[in-house]
Amino acid sequence: MDTSKYDFLKVMRPDRFFLLAGPCVIEDETSPLFIAETLKNICQRLDIPLVFKGSYRKANRSRLDSFTGIGDEKALKVLQRIGKEFELPVVTDIHSAEEAAMAAEYVDVLQIPAFLCRQTDLLVAAAKTGKTVNIKKGQFLSGEAMGFAVEKVHQSGNDKVMLTERGSMFGYQDLVVDYRNIAIMQKFDVPVILDVTHSLQQPNQSSGVTGGQPEMIGLIAKAGIAAGANGIFMEVHPEPKKAKSDGANMLRLDLAEELLTKLVRIKESL
Repeated sequence: MDTSKYDFLKVMRPDRFFLLAGPCVIEDETSPLFIAETLKNICQRLDIPLVFKGSYRKANRSRLDSFTGIGDEKALKVLQRIGKEFELPVVTDIHSAEEAAMAAEYVDVLQIPAFLCRQTDLLVAAAKTGKTVNIKKGQFLSGEAMGFAVEKVHQSGNDKVMLTERGSMFGYQDLVVDYRNIAIMQKFDVPVILDVTHSLQQPNQSSGVTGGQPEMIGLIAKAGIAAGANGIFMEVHPEPKKAKSDGANMLRLDLAEELLTKLVRIKESL
């Protein structure tokens, strides 16, 4: 796989994976900087290419009173500051075609949420920014079906596409990971990422707040590396119980280095 066009990955070695990590959403103007600095220090020690992740706005929430963000421009400026101050590439979600050009002014990678992976106008708008486009596989789609999403971006003049496996719906309130999708989606000659923490969500809870199984993060991540994932996606937070979004399935920040060390050892052994 030719990764030279993904300039933010620098030079990928066969014995390394890359990491997309950060909080679910930009909650304020200071804590994301602490998370970014901590992750960068860990990844420098372990020689892991890092892309900082943070949603500038959460559009997909169960309840009207759920936290959605601190304001689009303010959050995007936080992401931009992280990119410049820590010399890190940054990824954020977009939810409509109109958001693509706006977000592209601040970040390096535009991410298409799983529920929106079939939205042609969104994929085309993201492609036309020239940024790398990371498309999350819909919880309702097979790995094979994601080839059409890749084609939409390519046919819009952009060859910088990545795909992310994030689990498939299993009943109404659970997800399962089909690791075959990693190999299947790699056949499209794109990097394939495993979204570990979102794969452990337990959606549609009666409370209107998504549940999760964070105790399974290590298991899912290690299996993903063994299955050949090019990248790992994890949401991390210093205090997940206080996180304003996805706290039920996030990795506690102080546990990140131990887990990443294990993942590097698995990757090196393959």
